[in-house]
Amino acid sequence: MKRDYYEVLGVSKEAGADELKKAYRKLAMELHPDRNPGNKEAEEKFKEAAEAYSVLSDAEKRKVYDQFGHAGLGGAGGGGQQFQFDPNQFADFEDILGSFFGGGMFGDLFGGGRRRATGEERGSDLQYNLKLSFHDAIFGKEVVELSIPRLEACDTCHGSGCEAGSRPETCPQCRGAGQVAVRQGFFQMLTPCPRCEGRGRVIPKPCRSCQGEGRVHRKSKVSFKVPAGVDRGTRLRLQNQGESGRSGGRTGDLYVVFDVEPDPRYERDGSDLHRRLEVHWPLLVLGGNLEVETPYGTDKVKLAPGTAADHVVKLTNAGVPRLQGSGRGDLYLHLRVAVPKSLNADQRQLVEQLRRSLDGGAAPAEEEGFLAKVFGSEKGKKKRK
Repeated sequence: MKRDYYEVLGVSKEAGADELKKAYRKLAMELHPDRNPGNKEAEEKFKEAAEAYSVLSDAEKRKVYDQFGHAGLGGAGGGGQQFQFDPNQFADFEDILGSFFGGGMFGDLFGGGRRRATGEERGSDLQYNLKLSFHDAIFGKEVVELSIPRLEACDTCHGSGCEAGSRPETCPQCRGAGQVAVRQGFFQMLTPCPRCEGRGRVIPKPCRSCQGEGRVHRKSKVSFKVPAGVDRGTRLRLQNQGESGRSGGRTGDLYVVFDVEPDPRYERDGSDLHRRLEVHWPLLVLGGNLEVETPYGTDKVKLAPGTAADHVVKLTNAGVPRLQGSGRGDLYLHLRVAVPKSLNADQRQLVEQLRRSLDGGAAPAEEEGFLAKVFGSEKGKKKRK
């Protein structure tokens, strides 16, 4: 006796479409023959779950089933409709499980594939790794010419693979389907035809130049422009610059992947640049103008008197051009104090005078606050008492 379809899926009679699909997907993944090789019980339960879902996911069939049960679907009871389980009828099976088991799973599994092979085969995509200087990555490069080894259409047969005066014929083994059926117990699997390798056609008289392949190996020149602002790992897609397709199939694409040489002066962060810049202490104390080299030339930065040693100066629009959108990023100058390693007698005397002058002056107001935080001051101790 057949089990109730709702019981098979483990849902209530009020279950909606999403709940049905979720329940079926869980069972199908658990019971699929690929996960249970040779397990007849799992195979039968998988079939049972598929049958239950095929009925309950169809509004009309579900209405009949709710009214007449299994008898209504089998034509054995009051006004029932004739129904026979056929997995090939249900397009949403592939939508439910295709992402897990791979595309076309149910067509292959139950022998329901009806797509005839055209013989066309898209050409392969190619990848080329190109090293750029830091300058070219920022500003771009007008023309880059690459020598790419690839498969191109044979000049003798113009890509057909056939000798002059002949043409491809329908494969006698698969009759043009490109697939043949192989039974494994309950299931019927579709595999590529061994005679035509899944193309659905055979070439009785192959071209002598390409031996029927329709393509030959060549090195070809490809020219393109490097856009300004590319970074390490950026991929540039050149359409139809990959390998030629077979039997009239579309040409693949060429992907150029960039690797950018570093620059000792700059560190890149997306479209922004960062640079460490050493500045003499007197300029930070007294303030003044500082000339800075940027990728776009020399710029002047005005420092205010008393500029902190770890100050960061932002130069707007002095970074890298944005690949997406307009404008450029910014250049950040991270200031550091330049400490001279050697001094002449006059310089040393001036520094000594400055040190004595600073030592004789009052300590900065912040110093006591800082020490109080670390060690606790007398005032702080008295207050705590």
